[in-house]
Amino acid sequence: MQELKIGIIKEGKVPVDRRVPVTPTQVETLLNTYDNVTVHCQRSDIRCFEDSEYQQAGAIMVDDVSDCDVILGVKEVPVEMLADGKTHFFFSHTMKKQEYNRGLLQTILEKQIRLIDWECLTNLQHQRLIAFGRYAGIVGAYNGILTYGKRYNLFHLRPANECFDLEDMQKEYAKVKLPAIKIILTGGGRVSKGAMEVLFGMKIRKVSPVEFLSEYFNEPVYTQLNTRDYNQRIDGGSFSRDEFYQNPANYESSFGQYARKADVLIAGAFWDPKAPTLFTKEDANRSEFMIRVIADITCDIEGSIPSTIRPSTIADPVYDYNPSDNKEEPAFADEGNITVMAVDNLPCELPRNASEDFGKEFLRHILPNLVGDDKDQIIGRATICQNGKLMPDYAYLQDFVDGH
Repeated sequence: MQELKIGIIKEGKVPVDRRVPVTPTQVETLLNTYDNVTVHCQRSDIRCFEDSEYQQAGAIMVDDVSDCDVILGVKEVPVEMLADGKTHFFFSHTMKKQEYNRGLLQTILEKQIRLIDWECLTNLQHQRLIAFGRYAGIVGAYNGILTYGKRYNLFHLRPANECFDLEDMQKEYAKVKLPAIKIILTGGGRVSKGAMEVLFGMKIRKVSPVEFLSEYFNEPVYTQLNTRDYNQRIDGGSFSRDEFYQNPANYESSFGQYARKADVLIAGAFWDPKAPTLFTKEDANRSEFMIRVIADITCDIEGSIPSTIRPSTIADPVYDYNPSDNKEEPAFADEGNITVMAVDNLPCELPRNASEDFGKEFLRHILPNLVGDDKDQIIGRATICQNGKLMPDYAYLQDFVDGH
């Protein structure tokens, strides 16, 4: 078998990201499994694992990984760190033609890099094989409850990033004392499942959407909403999930019925720009709109949640949205405002746990196809470009690359 040299790059994006694509323990497993693979690790003073741990696991510590065949990272790689003609794995955030990464994709093409985007790695059923979604959900839900407690001075939790790991964060759950509020959680994937872990750990009871709308509770409860629960056909016909995803313009939001009953929204559902927004700016300004804390895990700016007007940061995670004037104000500035938590890199708050889960999926689902034949084209389908050209599935990005 051909020798394969894998490099683990030092994360270069600012703000600092302490996650890793594979942990030291996983490097050791990898090296014990594949005789033809070596791992070179770029020295870093920001990772959640020490250089010495990687060295003890068998990685070769280096200052530069540009001579490796495959270079693994998490966030977008600064253009000056891109290695000409090599294979890079990272979250590129270019598939939706994100304007802020146009230059990145242009440079990748110029350098004839093979870009494989983690987000595009799927099985034959189009299900993602590797993601940080679970920990985005875990931290997002935790931050939502933390924010509610802080807004109403009910309790004070340590921020997740000040906890050593998930187990340490879970010790904070006992501090949560909520009134009989109603919480909405949207989505049905990894993010929402992670969020439900937290709500279950805090002993917040789950109720059905029908119960949520029609019943009174003397304890805090939450309901999980899927697309069929808050979207309806414009012509009054019955909901079809397949049709909704193929032709979302045929639908309109029916979320208002829940917004009249809820205190907190934890938004974890994927949103297609062609689909209706969850609510409008006008909806948020209506007196019957009762939601006052939104934990927007999706963090689509000017997307499904109109009050998310910018991403927030781990250091400064919360701001207020003034619905009457459609503008941002300081956090907890006015009772009529909606308090928004929109951190766009939530898994970074629990980097050790998030990295362990991610690396486990890499070893299980991705690496065998990278080292072997890739018979299901898992790597192939996730390759956005190589040899200076966009791959056919991503040819739609050409006008974006050209600046149109």
